Amino acid sequence: MSNEKFEKGLAIRKQVLGEDYVNRSLKNADEFSLPLQELVTEYCWGAVWGREELSKPERSLINLAMISALNRPHELKLHVKGALRNGVPKEKIREVLLQVAIYCGVPAAVDSFRIAKEAIAEFETE
Repeated sequence: MSNEKFEKGLAIRKQVLGEDYVNRSLKNADEFSLPLQELVTEYCWGAVWGREELSKPERSLINLAMISALNRPHELKLHVKGALRNGVPKEKIREVLLQVAIYCGVPAAVDSFRIAKEAIAEFETE
């Protein structure tokens, strides 16, 4: 697949999630899963993350809240690292997760804090 939104999305996706992760995701995609990788890259990363009205750090913080609320641990870990890559300080990540506790429930926040702590530790050793 090659179009302007896909290429823009691919660049942003690599910047936020890390080039190794994105390359591995695309390389491991097969006939069944490749359309999802293309869709996510073009529309999520190109059409939405590529907009200028919110900064990458702002988008990261919004994602952390939504992904925590949805209880998606793999994506949360990935996006905590992405937020750190985008320059979001650990303190702001903590504040978002505290907000999650109030609006989404303490169990969601407890899991999210645990996952975020792991992600931060991994990020700091990369």
